[in-house]
Amino acid sequence: MSGTYLGMPAFPKAAAVSTRDTRLRANLTRATHTIRDKRAAAVAELSDWAQLRQAGKEIKDRTLLRLDHYLLQAEAAVTAAGGTVHWAEDAAEANRIVADLVRATGEREVVKVKSMATQEIGLNEALAAEGITAYETDLAELIVQLGDDLPSHILVPAIHRNRTEIRDIFREAMGRWGRPAPEGLTDRPADLAEAARLHLREKFLRAKVAVSGANFLVAETGSLVVVESEGNGRMCLTLPETLISVVGIEKVVPTWRDLEVFLQLLPRSSTAERMNPYTSIWTGTTEGDGPRDFHLVLLDNGRTDTLADEIGRQALRCIRCSACLNVCPVYERAGGHAYGSPYPGPIGAILTPQLRGIQTELDASLPYASSLCGACYQVCPVAIDIPEVLVHLRERVAAQGHGHRAERAAVRAATWLLDHPAAYSAVTRAAVRTRRLHPHRLPLPGPVGAWSDSRDLPELPDQTFRDWWKQRDRAQGHDGPEGHDRPEGHDRTEGGDQR
Repeated sequence: MSGTYLGMPAFPKAAAVSTRDTRLRANLTRATHTIRDKRAAAVAELSDWAQLRQAGKEIKDRTLLRLDHYLLQAEAAVTAAGGTVHWAEDAAEANRIVADLVRATGEREVVKVKSMATQEIGLNEALAAEGITAYETDLAELIVQLGDDLPSHILVPAIHRNRTEIRDIFREAMGRWGRPAPEGLTDRPADLAEAARLHLREKFLRAKVAVSGANFLVAETGSLVVVESEGNGRMCLTLPETLISVVGIEKVVPTWRDLEVFLQLLPRSSTAERMNPYTSIWTGTTEGDGPRDFHLVLLDNGRTDTLADEIGRQALRCIRCSACLNVCPVYERAGGHAYGSPYPGPIGAILTPQLRGIQTELDASLPYASSLCGACYQVCPVAIDIPEVLVHLRERVAAQGHGHRAERAAVRAATWLLDHPAAYSAVTRAAVRTRRLHPHRLPLPGPVGAWSDSRDLPELPDQTFRDWWKQRDRAQGHDGPEGHDRPEGHDRTEGGDQR
C-alpha cells in the first residue's frame, strides 16, 4: 500500500486521542446510527436476503480460486473492445503508469471518481509530485480534499464533519481550488450541495482526462461497473477524452449473471437503497460515444499475498459497502483516522495488515482494534468472518514478536507454570489462601495499567478446584479415579463393550 498514512501512531495511541473528541463522537454516532437503521429496513424488505448473501459469498470464493483465469479473460475482453490493460504489481508501479498516461495527453489536471484503490496507492499525492492536479468530484471526497483532510469512512469519507464545519471549509478553501463558494453560504444541505455543484461543473466541462476505480469488472465482456448516488461519476466517465481506471484484481466477477447478485447486495448494504441512482457500465471504447482512449490498470499491491492465506483471503470478498463500520462500537468511538489507513473499521483491521504487512507498530496494532463482538460478520453482505480473520492475524502478530513485552512475559510464565503441575498447584493454593489481601485492580504502570484500570480482578473461591475435587471424592466414598467417569450401577464386567 501507499506510504500516505505512514508515520501515524498505532491504533491505541490514535484512539486514545480521538475518543476524547466529543464533537467527533457525536458526528459519528449520529451518522452511523442513521445509516445502520436505514440499511436494516432495506435488507428486511427481501425475504431471501440470507440466500442472496450466501450466493455472493460463493461467487466471490469461486472467483478467487480461479482468479488468474478470470483476470486473463477480462484482459482479453477489454483489449478486444478497444481498451488497453496495464498490470501494476504495487502502488509505485500503478502511480507511475497513471502519471505517464496523463503526461502523454499533454494535460496537467484530471477529474476523479471516488475510488478506494486510488486512495490506497496515494495517487493524488503521486500525481501532484509530477505537476498534475487531481480534482475529487464526489461531494464527501471534495470536502476532504478542500479541508486538507483524510477520509474516515469507506462510503462517506467526510462522516466526521458536520454541516457547519463543511460550510466553513467551502467558504475558506473553494476559491483556492476553483470557483469560490457563493456569498452568504449557509449550512443548509441544499445550499452546500449547490455550492459544490457550481464549483465542480467547470471542472467537468474542462477536463480532458478522468481517473476512476470500479466496483466490479465483468470478465466475460471486459465491462466495468461504477455505482454512485450523485451523478459526478457519470460526468467523469462520459465527458473526458481519456479515461483511466485503477481496479484491484479482486474486483473481477465472472459473468453478468454474477453481477446481478452484487447489484442487489451492494446498494442495500451501503446506501440503504434498492438500487443506486447511477449505475454506469462501459466496455472499451465506442466511436463518437464517451472517451476515445480507455486504460485499465489492474492493481495487485499485496492482494496476491493475501490470496495465499486460506483464512485471510476472505477479506478479498469485500465489496466496499461499509456496513461493518456502521455497526462497529470501536469505529463509532474511535473514528476512521485512528486506523491510519484508507480502509478504516473492521474491514480495514483485517485488510490493511494483509496488504501492507505487519512490520510497523501501526499495522501490527490493527488486528487488536476490535472487541470481537461479531456485529460486523452479521451485516457483511458477502459473509466475511471478520472476527475469525482478526484472531488469525493476532496469531501472526504474536508469532513475529510484535506483542507487548509484558504480555509475552506473562504468556511465557503461564506456559512454564502449566507445564509443571506441582508448581501450578502450589501457586493456585497460595493465591486462594491470600485472596483477602488481593486488590480489586492490579496497580500496574504505563500501557499495562491502562488495561488493568478498566478491569476488576476476579474473586477467587475459598479452595482450589483440585482440593474441591478431592473433598468431593471423600464425601462420595470414591477410592480411585476410575469411579469418576463410571455411571451409577454400571459394571464393566457385564454387558457393554469389552474392547
